[in-house]
Amino acid sequence: MPTLSEAASKQLLGAFGVPFPPERVVASADEAAGAAEDLGYPVVVKLGGAAIAHKTERGLVRLGLGSAEQVRDAAGALLAAARPEDGDVHLLVAPMLRAARELIAGLHHDAQFGMTVMLGVGGLLAEAVADVSFRLVPIEPVDAEEMIEDLALQALLGEFRGEPAVDRAAVVDVLLGLSQAATERDDLTAADLNPLLIVGGRPVAVDALVELR
Repeated sequence: MPTLSEAASKQLLGAFGVPFPPERVVASADEAAGAAEDLGYPVVVKLGGAAIAHKTERGLVRLGLGSAEQVRDAAGALLAAARPEDGDVHLLVAPMLRAARELIAGLHHDAQFGMTVMLGVGGLLAEAVADVSFRLVPIEPVDAEEMIEDLALQALLGEFRGEPAVDRAAVVDVLLGLSQAATERDDLTAADLNPLLIVGGRPVAVDALVELR
């Protein structure tokens, strides 16, 4: 199954209302520095491409870059780390977002039931608690609201460490957008938004991966 690059995955899901930070796709270290100046520091720089699915494991992500010089150095190192089997690659420059809370959301094909939409607790807690909820596609707003209520760690959704409560309507919109994408794109077999950061109470997906049939 072909996997889209992170940038292409975000473009596809963004068309269905999934919220992503402003980003730039560029080809060179100088262009990356220019993009960082436009976006404002600090930034993240990643090496992207359709054949690069697991950037973190390969060290293809640079976080918290605070100057044009740092961006150029990181971008040059990332481009140098590309392998022949990666094919065409690019640099993805994005604002560095921080959040005390993370969710995960996505689409997964169940062999028995078909396409499902998923919501769960992300971050360091994800593997420890396995706090997730699933519904069959397509979903209605009430289904998305129930998915949020299904999560065991409800305290994470209220006011937390000085941050406002999670905007549940915004999370509902993310889940409805995923459901719509699965309904309208019959070639879509999987999608992952991990992490879905809660920034000022609202969800923002800072990574995305889409698989097509």
